[in-house]
This record gives sequence, C-alpha cells and structure tokens, in this order.
Amino acid sequence: MLLDVQLDGRPDGAAARARELVGAGVAGLFTFEGPHDVFLPLAAAAATGVETDLMTNVAIAMPRSPMHLAHTAWDLQLMSGGRFRLGLGSQIKPHVENRYGATWSPPAARMREIVLAVKAILSAWQDGTRLDFRGEHTRHTLMPPTFVPGPNPHGPPPVLLGALGPLMTRTAGEVADGLLVMPFHSHRHFRERTLPALGTPASPRFRIHPQAIVAMGRTPEEQRAASLGVRGLLAFYGSTPAYRPVLEVEGWADVQPELNRLSKTGDVGAMIELVTEDMLHTLAVVGTPEECAAELHRRFGDVADRVCAYFPGYDAPLEQVGALARALG
Repeated sequence: MLLDVQLDGRPDGAAARARELVGAGVAGLFTFEGPHDVFLPLAAAAATGVETDLMTNVAIAMPRSPMHLAHTAWDLQLMSGGRFRLGLGSQIKPHVENRYGATWSPPAARMREIVLAVKAILSAWQDGTRLDFRGEHTRHTLMPPTFVPGPNPHGPPPVLLGALGPLMTRTAGEVADGLLVMPFHSHRHFRERTLPALGTPASPRFRIHPQAIVAMGRTPEEQRAASLGVRGLLAFYGSTPAYRPVLEVEGWADVQPELNRLSKTGDVGAMIELVTEDMLHTLAVVGTPEECAAELHRRFGDVADRVCAYFPGYDAPLEQVGALARALG
C-alpha cells in the first residue's frame, strides 16, 4: 500500500517540503483548500522534477468553472509527467455562498455535472472531438483551436470525487474515476454505508482512495501530543451536521449537537473533552508507525492500494513518516 501525505504550508516552501517527504519515502503529495491556493503548491512541487504523485484533496468545485479546473489539471498533468489526479469536493452551503460568493444548489447533482463537464473538456482536447456539453448549471460549446492545448502525452488526468453520504458516493461511482473517502469516518461506516452506496463504478480506471486521521508517535509524550491534535480535528468534524451519520452508526449521535453548540461559543477545550478514548481509536488510527500501518492495512487493504494520511495539530517526525511508508509497503 502506497502512502500519500499532505503538502501543507505556504507555496513558497512547497518545493523544499516536497523533496523532504519524497526523500523519506512517501509515494504522493496532496493539498487541500485551506489558507493557501490548492493548486500552486503542487505546481511548485512538480517544477522541482521530483518524481511523485500529486493530487488536490480536494479543490472546491462549485465556485470554479469546469474550464478553469480542466486547464489547471491539464497543465499539472504535463508538469508532473502524468502523475496528477484532480480531486474535487462540494463544500457546505455557508462556505459556498458566504466565503466564495458563489451560488449554491443541491450538491450531488451539481457535482455530477461539474465532473462530467470537466471530463468532456479533457476528452475534447485529447481526442480532438467537438466540445458540446450542455448542463443545467454550465454549458461548454465553444472551443476555438487557439484555446486547445492539444493532446496530452500522458493522457487526461483522473477526476476524483470526495464523498461521505450515500448520494454523493453513488455519484462518484457513476461519473468519477475515483472516490476520495472523507477522513472523518469509522471502519464500520466505511463498510456498512460507503461501500454499499458506491455500487459498481462505471469508470474502468476507478480507484478508492481512503483517507485516515493518524495519531502517530513512538514515545508516550509523542502519543499525547498527537492524540490532542487529532482530538481537536475530530471535534471540529463532529460538530458539523453533515458528519453526524458517522457518529450515528457508532451510537454517538447525541454528541454531535453538543459539539455544534460548543463550536458556536468557541469553547475548543470542552469540545476536545467530548472526544473519548474510544472515539479516538474508532475514528482515527493511533499508535507507532508500524501499528498505524497494520491498522490501515486492516481497514483498507482489500479495497485500496494507497491511503492518504493526515497528521493534524502536531508535527509528525519525518523519520516516522518514512517508517509508516515503509511499513505500509
């Protein structure tokens, strides 16, 4: 199993960090839509010439034009030597409307259209066919030769979709090239909810890309620091109503409204206290690098050949990240 880790921080430090992580043995780097642009760090990493897989995980799609997404994905596929994956996600209504200033609509239907539009544009460029995509929210019917980049020598990049609920998960199986399993989940939720909702994917190159929140350390002090950081992220996720089904399947649904209430008061300490030891070990992967690798294999080894690992709220030592990569392989 290959290891993907987050290429975090500012884009002006991305090249150096990419070299460090690849040198430690990780197979791929991903970015998320946070305080910096989601694409620029990947471009910086690709420009170094370091051979590694690159992925957005995720780029928020609803505020962006499918044409912009296609152009950026095409160029990153060129820069990386064919090792780029475009991971897309929807975000929740307040962020789409009030942070991005974009228009909200039912997300599964909208994401279906965006994925299909991006793939139609990529196919038109690769195959030279006429672009004629007509959807409810977007239309792409004009593509003069001046704006055609020409066939990509590496082929079009895969388009992946992040999903948690059954409707979005089913949509991923129907139109995307892969499913990004949201990091806030449990083994039971993944097996009982996600996989049945996915069905039989339509794309012949479809892959499942599990994501895991990891509390990793070798000493008791490292474990305490890692667990505190992970508890903070679990509390944040758990406060969001969209993630209640994960808690519900484990019998913890009543915790979600209280986490949500506390999030509105800013009482982060009280939120973290609500994340019990049982919740930590169920919703995250905890232990030494070797123990974490064994748990990741147990959870995903039969359905995936790579996994994305998050180390939230603490600095996982580079040596331990490398040890995790080696133990997974």
